[in-house]
Parts: sequence; structure tokens; C-alpha cells
Amino acid sequence: MNNNKWHIKPLTTAFALAGLIGLSLSQQAVASIDTGDDTLEISGFVENATYFRNKVGLSKFRNTLQLEGTKILGKIGAFDEFSINGTFRATYDGVYDLNSDEYGDGAGGAIVIEQIGVPAGVAAPVAIPAAQAPWGLGLPLANYGIVGSPRNPNSGLIVLGETLHDTDGGVAFGVPVRPCDKDSRGCLNNYMDDSLNELRYSDFNDRWDFIRELYVNATIDMDSGTTFNLQVGKKQEVWGRTDLFRVLDILNPVDYSRNNIYDELEDIRIPLWMATAEWQFGANDVLDDMNVQFVWIFDKFRPSKLGQAGTPNQILDAGSFFRGMNNCWENGCTVSNFAGGGVATDFGPGVIGLREVHLPDWSLDNSQFGVKFEGVFADVGFSLNAFYTRSQLPSLRGSGGPGGFETDNPFTGAVVGPFGGIQDDGTALFPYIIAFDMYFPRIVMVGGSLDYYVDPLKTAFRAELAWTKGEEFANTLKPRLFSESEVVRWVIGADHNFFIRAINKNKAFLASFQTFGQHILDHDREDGLFGPVGMPDWKDNYISTLLIKGWWFQDRLSPQIISAYDWSAKAYVISPSVDWLINDHWRLQVAANVKLGTGARKFSDCRVCNPFAPYTSFNQDGSSLPDPYTAFDRGLGGFEPLGRFRSGPIGMAQEEDEIQVTLRYRF
Repeated sequence: MNNNKWHIKPLTTAFALAGLIGLSLSQQAVASIDTGDDTLEISGFVENATYFRNKVGLSKFRNTLQLEGTKILGKIGAFDEFSINGTFRATYDGVYDLNSDEYGDGAGGAIVIEQIGVPAGVAAPVAIPAAQAPWGLGLPLANYGIVGSPRNPNSGLIVLGETLHDTDGGVAFGVPVRPCDKDSRGCLNNYMDDSLNELRYSDFNDRWDFIRELYVNATIDMDSGTTFNLQVGKKQEVWGRTDLFRVLDILNPVDYSRNNIYDELEDIRIPLWMATAEWQFGANDVLDDMNVQFVWIFDKFRPSKLGQAGTPNQILDAGSFFRGMNNCWENGCTVSNFAGGGVATDFGPGVIGLREVHLPDWSLDNSQFGVKFEGVFADVGFSLNAFYTRSQLPSLRGSGGPGGFETDNPFTGAVVGPFGGIQDDGTALFPYIIAFDMYFPRIVMVGGSLDYYVDPLKTAFRAELAWTKGEEFANTLKPRLFSESEVVRWVIGADHNFFIRAINKNKAFLASFQTFGQHILDHDREDGLFGPVGMPDWKDNYISTLLIKGWWFQDRLSPQIISAYDWSAKAYVISPSVDWLINDHWRLQVAANVKLGTGARKFSDCRVCNPFAPYTSFNQDGSSLPDPYTAFDRGLGGFEPLGRFRSGPIGMAQEEDEIQVTLRYRF
């Protein structure tokens, strides 16, 4: 029998392809028009990217039109050169129409939640056997009745993590996966709340993302020989000297929802409104070249786009976790293996989950500032960088302590603290409870880069190093389940050309190697009663990449293999591809993306952190937890939710092998 996932709506696909070809032909006519204006340059491309994913079928049918233009205005006022530069992009991803049962308004369905069972006396006077509990039919706690009701039905759901792993005795819950105009459950206001059309046409939104760049570029040539350059508008600003790893290149957030970590950064950086001022001083008695740049990002803060639940690309599957957690807070949820460590449990609203996203409002205080000093000394290029910004990745701050918020006690149905009463000093807030608000904390980054070409080795070396202060990490040893740490990140790379005469005697191959490292200075981890507790992130983590690329037929045919290995997660991805430049207009790329190694990993999930003592003070075997009236993490865990930080982006995508075909017409 044919897998209908790979044979989806052929008539619709045919019409979409016909439209793309027709658009290409019409653009060829436009490209032949001579405007007669030497000061105006216009170019662009149309592209179709079609990806097929194992077990899913069509995972991308993205059609793109991009226009790029520059208008040179010459000398204006004090500026010797003045130009306007723009890049505009329109995207339609047909996967939400062509594979709507996976990613559109028909995604998800009814689910059951795992229950491994517990002996008598743990969650009830009698033993509770192993079972598969339908959504809304777990062990009922106070105010549980909304779960499974018309407000929170057993439809349009998946089980958190089901595409990667079984629940396997851990915790999991339902995740709504339909677009937010079809099912609003779990949608995070102004962060992960895209409608079906906003998913289809991702460049068209209230932040005008169809404007990839639109800025003025003005230059003054000073009598001293210094050149002053000013750019103001919406743009990307690139710092750093390495590929893929964003050690210094953190000025623009990144849209991982386009293709996880695998697209070129140029295509997935989110442009921001900013001003850059650069003084190019040239050579002096010490340096062969020197310049200083100041950056002011005055745009309203934007986090990186991680991918919404129900979409093909979610880095770390974070979008599913956030949406499921918000639904737990707003509407309640059934959680697998929770009560007593083994009973599917129905929580009502306002007990566990993700309550609110705190995105900073626009103000001068919330703008971002950077400075870069760059030079060349004895053929070594270098830079020194500093950036005052916000974390582009979210931090979850738990409710259980000073600065937190009150939650309902599901065993009493009242908002009371562990010692009774409501107080303002934090004592009435349940410590270690898995209820959160989302923040994007202020951080400071200081770093630098080097590059140097060693002629005897015919090899170019490059390195980046950055220190950041203010980042926050999950930490089950803390009552609010997070803590702050300074972080050091670095990357070293080398590019080398070499010949393999037996394959190609006329053209050298390129080998490019990089290793990225991250060290968490204030790492906090211990061995608990049942397993590790504290920070799930690795204290020291390393990822290496290797690119081998060759060229044939006057550089028109270029095969390559790129691979990456996460040393701590033991996860590996390899992507062979062939790039064929058919002629000066048409280009075809065919690639595979295959993951190997370890996928899901386990870590403490705080089921036995005992926030509601003494009601939550029982082991899976029925015995009482140590210190039954004290809340702390004993280390019982599973894959969700914190195991994702052990797996990393490669490990969490182990079931996302793909065949990828991209056809582009450039004009």
C-alpha cells in the first residue's frame, strides 16, 4: 500500500507548481527590461523548497519571491555618497494546505495519557493499576472538571514528545496543535499565537517581516582620510567570523521555525530597526587597518522565533512544551504518572503550567546598544565587541518564592500557603511547583574574534570568544526552578583547500572544520534520591561541524557533505547535497538531512518535589518521601520536560530525517 503522506493532494500540488513556473517565466520578462538608470539596481529570485520527512510526508512546500534593490542618490548635503537599499520577501508555505492533517486545521486528535500505576495507599486507599487514561479521565483533583469539557476537549491534541519518544514512566500532557485561529488553547499572546494565514504567509505580520532590509547608507570622506559611514533603517547587522554558531553574531534574533538550525543565517535572521555608525580610520603606526562601530537597536524587542506547536520546525520542541503548559494553566490538563509518581492526574486551571509571557514594552530603556573595535595587526584580523541586550531565548521563572505568584492548591481547592494564610513575603507561594511566567532577561555580552591565514599550510584559521552575564537556566535545586549564571562560549574554525587528483585533478576541494564550546560558570547539579537534580544543561558542551565541498564543470556542479556532532548529547546529523547551477538563471539543489545517535534523554521532572506537603509526599512504592513536610527535588524524572536540554537541537530532531529539493530562478 502506498503511504498517502507521500502522495498528498496531487492536483493541488500540480496547480501550485504551475503557478510557480508561470511566475518564473513572467519574472524573466521583467528581468529583460532595462530601466535606463545606472543608479538603480534591481535583482531577485523566485524559489520553491519542497521537503519530505520520514513518517510525516510533506514537511515544507515553501514558495518565495525576493526582490533586492539599491538606488544610488549620490552626494546629498554633507554626505559624499547616499543610497537607499532594500530587500523584500514574500513567502507562502503550502504544507499547511497540502498536509493539513499534520500541520493545519486537521492536525492532532484524541489522546490517551500513560499511567504506570501505584500500590494501595499512595494515591488512593486501593492500588491503582496501569492504564491508558483518556484526556480528562485521570485522578481528579480540585477544579479538574474543565479538562475534557467543551472548553478543553479531547481533540486537536498530541501527547508532548510523542514524535520522538514514548512516555516511558515520565510525565507528559496534551498539546493543542492546530493554528491559533482554529484552536486558541495554549496560544501565547504576541509570542506563539499565529493563525493559519500567519503560518502560511510568515513574512506578513504586524512587524512587517516582508521587509528583510530597508535602510539608508550615507558616507562622508573626511580630509583626515577617515571615512564615516551611517546606516539607519531595518536591517541585519553581522558580527563575528564563523558560520552557524552565534557566539558574537547575536544582534538580530533568529527564526528557527523556517528550518530549525539548518538554513543560512542570512535567510533566518530577523531584521530589526537600528542605526549603525562606523568610523574607518585606515592604517596607523601600529595597525594595518582600524575601525570603530556603534550600534543602536531602537526597534521593540523581539525574541528568536522557536516554532509554534503544530508546525514542522520547532527547535528543542519548545513550542509544544510552552503551548501545552499554557493550556494547563488556562484550562487544566491531564498529566501522566504524576500523583504518587505513577497515576495520570487531572489538574484544574491555575495550578501548574505557564501563566504569562512578559515581553518588554518599547522604551529607550529597553533599546539595545553595541560597540565594536576592529583592526588588523601583523596580518591578524581581530575585533573586540560589547553588546547590552536581552536574552533572545525565553527563561521560565517559577512561582514558588519571592517575586513569584500564587497558585491554587489542588488538594484543598484554595489559594493557601504550606503554613496556611496568604502573605506577601513569599511564604505563601508553593516552592518547587511547576508553574511559571516567561521572561527575557537583560544580558551583557563582551567578546572578540581573530582570523589569520597561514600560507605554508594554505589554511585560514578563525576564532570567537564571548562572555555573557545575566542568562538564566532551569534549575530544580532552586525553589523557583531557575537560576542565573555567567556563560563563556567560543568557537574555533579552519578552512583548507586540498586536491584529490583521482577525483578532480583541476579543482581543489574545500574542507571547513569548526568546534563550538559552551561553559556554564555557575553550574549547579547534584545526585538526588532517584537521579540527577539541578541544571539539565551540560556544564561543558561541544559541537563540531565538518564541511567537504567540491566543484566540477566550471563550478556549475558542486556536491558537498556537511555534518555536525554534539559530543555531550551523542547526537549526529549528516547532510549530503548536490548544487547544480543549470545556467545563469536556474539553480537546483537536492539534499538529505539524516540524524543518528542518541535522541531523547531523561532528567528530573520535579514530580516528587513535594510542593503540596503532605499530600505529595509519597514514593511510587507507597513509602513516604524523606522529609515529607519539606519541598525539594528528589530526582524522579523522565524525558519531559527537561530532558530536551540534555538532547540538544540535534538529538531532539532525531525523527526528522528529510529529503529536500530546492529550485530557484534568479533574475
